[in-house]
Amino acid sequence: MRPVIILLPAALAAASLLACVPVEPQVTARQDYKTFCVNCHGEDGRGDGILAASLSPPPADLTQIAARNGGTFPTTQVMSVIDGYTRGQHANAVRTEMMPEFGTLLEGRSVLYDDGLGGPPVPVPERLLQLAQYLERMQD
Repeated sequence: MRPVIILLPAALAAASLLACVPVEPQVTARQDYKTFCVNCHGEDGRGDGILAASLSPPPADLTQIAARNGGTFPTTQVMSVIDGYTRGQHANAVRTEMMPEFGTLLEGRSVLYDDGLGGPPVPVPERLLQLAQYLERMQD
């Protein structure tokens, strides 16, 4: 029993030190939307943000993504648009949209994503997936 008594104070000291370590706050999809999307797409995602009038083409109405896709929310496509992947990242690519590429800003912890098409799950940035899921909840 003696070793337990000796280790107990050390374990308590280690636990108290860990309690003092600042925990990095978890960024939510709602916070990412407010940071990256609201100025163009608006609070409700209808394309009426404070910068919308000055943009050409105007920002998309994000509440109609599923409606424009036959009633199905295209999560993989939405993530690609947010990330910037679908607009081409080659040196010779010509940008035809005003939508910025947010991929590098949403990097971090990855999660496995299954697109439901029968292929293996692929790693995607967790924040990117959560933002796409947030947009899915905005659908009319």
